[in-house]
Amino acid sequence: MLTRDVEMTGSLPKELLLSKHIHFLRKYADNSNENYEQLMVEYLRMSGIYWTTTALQLMDSDFDKAGRADILAMIKTCVHPNGGISAAKGHDPHLLYTFSAIQIMVSYDALNDQIIDIDKTAQYIRSLHKSDGSFMGDSWGEVDIRFSFAGIGSLALLGRLDTIDLDKTIDYVMLCYNTIDGGFGSRPGSESHAGLIYCSLASLSIAGQLDRIDADLLGWWLAERQLPSGGLNGRPEKLPDLCYSWWVLASLTIIGRLHWIDKHKLLRFILATQDEETGGFGDRPGNMVDPFHTLFGLTGLSLLSHQYSCDPNESIPVDHNTDDGFDYANQWKSISEKIKQINPVFCMTQSVINRTNIKLQYLSL
Repeated sequence: MLTRDVEMTGSLPKELLLSKHIHFLRKYADNSNENYEQLMVEYLRMSGIYWTTTALQLMDSDFDKAGRADILAMIKTCVHPNGGISAAKGHDPHLLYTFSAIQIMVSYDALNDQIIDIDKTAQYIRSLHKSDGSFMGDSWGEVDIRFSFAGIGSLALLGRLDTIDLDKTIDYVMLCYNTIDGGFGSRPGSESHAGLIYCSLASLSIAGQLDRIDADLLGWWLAERQLPSGGLNGRPEKLPDLCYSWWVLASLTIIGRLHWIDKHKLLRFILATQDEETGGFGDRPGNMVDPFHTLFGLTGLSLLSHQYSCDPNESIPVDHNTDDGFDYANQWKSISEKIKQINPVFCMTQSVINRTNIKLQYLSL
């Protein structure tokens, strides 16, 4: 069977370019830099700020000084009278951008800074919850499992999970479960996809209902996403993409099977996607970089360096060097010191989630 993959050459980056990534993200986050590229992706601005600030927080001890006031002021301009939050000022509110805004505010410890009315925002999220347990993304009615996670995750961070019937919500998530491979699709009967699996497992983790899945079957399907290059794809016969270093690895971490991935091969792939001149990560080696892939390259490294074991709470095992030019023992030690631990459910630093006191479920072998 033909396997679609990329070639790895010897001229690709082999070290983590931390300072260049910080510079790349700080330049991107500069609100005064209203260039053509940023204007063209204005509809993603709130998520872009979440990707950027979370990546900076993973790397940078001065995160709280990085434009906090300006970012929180920008969020306030995106809050609508119904409590929903939009991607940018003048856009319609949407559940995905509401979730991103809440994640940013929680990371900045700013939920009580009168940027939003928590009860009104919780009510907006509740208004998108349908009688069958699914969530709409906005008033236009599209239903997707991504919105289920956005709704559950937002309400958990707001401390308002009791505003919905959580059991019915998880029953809908399980309607999207595919018993043939253990994965989840966007809606009932849809093809399994790693990103949607992550959304579903994160929802189940928050609800404490991970016992409803076949973790071994799902773990096998997720481990099969690793290609000879070391990179991961989101479903069979697709090219690797760096973002799956988050969707696949976070899913495997939640079900206690992260060690089913060859982390050395994946390390080589992740480092190869860096731009040695500008900083940042792209989807594949040699491609353009952006904050989205930069965050998920860093979160993949965080999971592999902090949680590569049978139990998310155990430390990683000692590695030995190989003959491919990589000093893996020192590489992993350096990465674990430079990148903070990420929470596999919320994609926020573990220290922030610890502050929320949210109880999450994880599986183990």
